[in-house]
Amino acid sequence: MKENFISNDGGFRLYHGNTFEILRKIKEKFDFIFADPPYFLSNDGLSIQSGKIVSVNKGEWDRGIGDNEMDVFNCHWLSLVKNSLSENGSVAISGTYHNIFSIGRALQKLDYKILNIITWQKTNPPPNFSCRYLTHSTEQIIWARKSQKHKHIFNYELMKKINDNKQMKDVWAFNAIGAWEKTFGKHPTQKPLALLVRLILMATNKDSLVLDPFSGAATTGIGANLLGRKFVGIEKEKEFINISINRKLELEGKKAEFIKKLADLRKLEML
Repeated sequence: MKENFISNDGGFRLYHGNTFEILRKIKEKFDFIFADPPYFLSNDGLSIQSGKIVSVNKGEWDRGIGDNEMDVFNCHWLSLVKNSLSENGSVAISGTYHNIFSIGRALQKLDYKILNIITWQKTNPPPNFSCRYLTHSTEQIIWARKSQKHKHIFNYELMKKINDNKQMKDVWAFNAIGAWEKTFGKHPTQKPLALLVRLILMATNKDSLVLDPFSGAATTGIGANLLGRKFVGIEKEKEFINISINRKLELEGKKAEFIKKLADLRKLEML
């Protein structure tokens, strides 16, 4: 199967198309898979972004569906992902209360071993303009391995070192994406690079192969390449494939600048 883009160093590969179809054809096994699947939130509601009221609609790929349909969708892609994991691999899935319970059920049905539920606390969340409930300021990331019997990569000592030599906890505070992360445009659910860097540091080794089956603007790939890991991404929307390619080309020319912006990597340089 031919990639739609492969970098000169071979460490960054993108497939444009349906993740269900492409995952069946990829024969490689991955040590770490990060997935940010659709939250199915595009229901014509409103939100606030940069102080302005905006539509929550992100695209047809995020169009709202029923709970049963969501469960089927999550079981389907997670079963394919499980087959793509190496024996010591793990998967981390991002979500909110809209879809995280469906993902948890799917993981249990498929006999994954849930390791942690990491809470990403946003230090600059959008305000709650309805004033009818608490401001939403977190997202969850479920980290799981292939099964109860399988082992998984976990860089415990490294996590301590980047946390002032204390055990890393499961609540992480990060800003949302900065302006420098959206030079070529952005994905509507784009995650901060610092968050992905920490996840990849946590769950991979230097020779690990990383997959993102809903790769969006390829933040997972940028983080993987910064850390010397190879990356494969699958993305359905051509717009985001183009953003991803431009981000990879930018990284090749500005790697030192990227590292300076990431606290975890600066600490690692001093080890």
